[in-house]
Amino acid sequence: MANAGKDMKLEVVVLPVSDVDRSKEFYSRLGWRLDADFIRSDGSRAVQFTPPGSPSSIHLGASSSLFLVVSDIETARADIARRGVDVSDVFHRGDGPDRVSGPDPERRSYASFASFGDPDGNSWLVQEVTSRLPGRVDTNNTIFNSSIELAAALRRAAAAHGEHEKRDGGRHDENWADWYAEYIVREQAGKELPR
Repeated sequence: MANAGKDMKLEVVVLPVSDVDRSKEFYSRLGWRLDADFIRSDGSRAVQFTPPGSPSSIHLGASSSLFLVVSDIETARADIARRGVDVSDVFHRGDGPDRVSGPDPERRSYASFASFGDPDGNSWLVQEVTSRLPGRVDTNNTIFNSSIELAAALRRAAAAHGEHEKRDGGRHDENWADWYAEYIVREQAGKELPR
């Protein structure tokens, strides 16, 4: 529990590529899972692959950087600064390419960041992730990196279960634990949620 909110997982390495489509075809041939291929609001393209069994992924991009994933961006940023590292303030992306000061106003997962560099010019991006996107989670494993992540999942399940009980005439569900478990596993795997 001592590291709750401060755990950092090396999750993504951005590989500089000259042709995203050529690289996408190469990594597809290797049998790596394509997690994402979409255009961001700033017009840039996001392409992410994960090697089989790997907890870390790659982004195909214009320049190299490394992503650290945390469950609480403000706690992680404060910890980095406390260690004497020059770290940016927390920021989020607006509608364009510019950074907007402060965490994402809706505290959406994947939307709040801080950044720092090492003495050799390597760029690190710290990203807050509290709920995984569909397809990003191995459906055979349900894993939480901290008690904060698990508590958030339980709160979402509790709210959804309350709606389930309302639809069921307000009766207490004796199998609530099974319902919560199914909800949390499906949510983390990006599958359709129970009603």
